[in-house]
Amino acid sequence: MGIRERLSGNEAVAYAIKQINPDVMPAFPITPSTEIPQYVAGYIANGEIDTEFIPVESEHSSMSATLGASAAGARALTATSSCGMALMWEELYVAASNRLPVVLALVNRALSGPININCDHSDSMGARDSGWIQIYAENNQEAYDNFLQAYRIAEHKDVRLPVMICQDGFITSHAVENIELIEDDKVKAFVGEYNPENYLLNAEQPMAVGPYATSPYYMETKKGQREAMINAKDVILEVGREFGAMSGRSYGFYEGYQLEDADYVMVIIGSAAGTAKDAVDILRDAGKKVGILKVRVFRPFPAKELALALQNAKAIAIMDRAESFSGEGGPLGTELTTALFHAKSTAKVVNYFYGLGGRDFRVENAEAVFEEIASKDNIEPYQYIGLRQ
Repeated sequence: MGIRERLSGNEAVAYAIKQINPDVMPAFPITPSTEIPQYVAGYIANGEIDTEFIPVESEHSSMSATLGASAAGARALTATSSCGMALMWEELYVAASNRLPVVLALVNRALSGPININCDHSDSMGARDSGWIQIYAENNQEAYDNFLQAYRIAEHKDVRLPVMICQDGFITSHAVENIELIEDDKVKAFVGEYNPENYLLNAEQPMAVGPYATSPYYMETKKGQREAMINAKDVILEVGREFGAMSGRSYGFYEGYQLEDADYVMVIIGSAAGTAKDAVDILRDAGKKVGILKVRVFRPFPAKELALALQNAKAIAIMDRAESFSGEGGPLGTELTTALFHAKSTAKVVNYFYGLGGRDFRVENAEAVFEEIASKDNIEPYQYIGLRQ
């Protein structure tokens, strides 16, 4: 039996960190992720865990220290949001290219400017090509569950890549929900001990981490990262199944809601999926065959799996909570449209931008999207939802 509790998303992630008891956590505060290192520091001060907490002078330093600890053989992590992650930008690429299995608790927040502290996905989506695995949560339960799975994925011998566990700023990070925690002994057995094969402090096998790579060698490192990202797909599914056997909550690349017979489907990431599900319930009661595909794993991008799940849809609304400024769609819209093209899908596809800078996305907004893709033939392919007139 799990432990019933009421926690915010930040508390839930911090509790997962407490149960894992990692070796090192450098961190620098930034809204809305500040509470995560704050709670962890409290656990350490109270003697509940023996993680080494390192207060640093910036987010660049926090990721640098995290990578240094990982390279030395420690299980390491940090937490941040928005501009904090932007200050880590160089180190994100260093983590992935050096194959360091660190974990980042990212609380999604809009990037400046103009200055905004509310939720959108511009921070994580801006880093989508940095080589990190990216997993998103709809609610507090998923934020907790995803974090417990992160090290099993990152540290797997066929992967060894950093993992970004994302949740929506304030919407899940600060909202309190009922969740079910897993007993400490089960978590410890599931996550396991970290026994790195190669690390800087191994005197028996001297090595360098992050040496200069000349042109004859650099491309091979990128190919290795790509192969690891492909390998991560099987590992993510394997870990999700094992987690389900332990907790009763299994995880894959996506979640379908009323998807099997849906003619009109909304594809969405994060907390707004809950809002969209309410709209589906209303429209289903009215006899409309609508459904949701909630993307959980954005990196590696499960292109074939998503296209297969959408093969019977007549029309698809792809929802982006970040702009890419290509003029041809958002991050999810561009990648999923490409996947549908390769799968020879004939579905009508419309890319909607919603919730930027924390703009409300309401049930009636989701209903209107479904009504539009179901009733109109000539629709503007790229649109903003909820703009002030």
